[in-house]
Amino acid sequence: MIPANSNTLTRIEIVQGNIVNQQVDAIVNAANTTLLGGGGVDGAIHRAAGPELLAECRSLGGCPTGEARITSGYRLPARHVIHTVGPVYRDGRHREPELLASAYRSSLALAEEYRCRTLAFPAISTGAYGYPKEEAARIATSAVAAWLEEHALPEKVTFVLFSAEDYNIYEKFVKKK
Repeated sequence: MIPANSNTLTRIEIVQGNIVNQQVDAIVNAANTTLLGGGGVDGAIHRAAGPELLAECRSLGGCPTGEARITSGYRLPARHVIHTVGPVYRDGRHREPELLASAYRSSLALAEEYRCRTLAFPAISTGAYGYPKEEAARIATSAVAAWLEEHALPEKVTFVLFSAEDYNIYEKFVKKK
């Protein structure tokens, strides 16, 4: 859990909603290694952004697990889409925690490089990739909090959770006392 006395608390928020509607500088796409679209968050972002996003993603040549790439947002309210690839969960002993944390840090580094003041994350790897939701939320909030302790940008990070169940899980880790 993020320490209650930490200034980081004012820079992290959670909302229940659809990430494609977020009015932020960049949204994060839980992508696959091809970056060519898929299901879940990835498919929703590609549909909302329009065909130009797929065309730009084709030029990137994919993305390894734990890393991130950035594109324009096209028809989205966000200026940028940061595509990151989280790990497929096997059993937690195949570098999954390290790779998941790296996906968050890589996304934050690109947000900083592109001077994004606001950034929205989905729950990376918890859908089709099968990462246990509680563990993924712990890793996500810890990685983001650690980054924000050391960096001025982004100024605000929002976890956008599609379901009430996911929102309730994240609320445990981003709790103001």
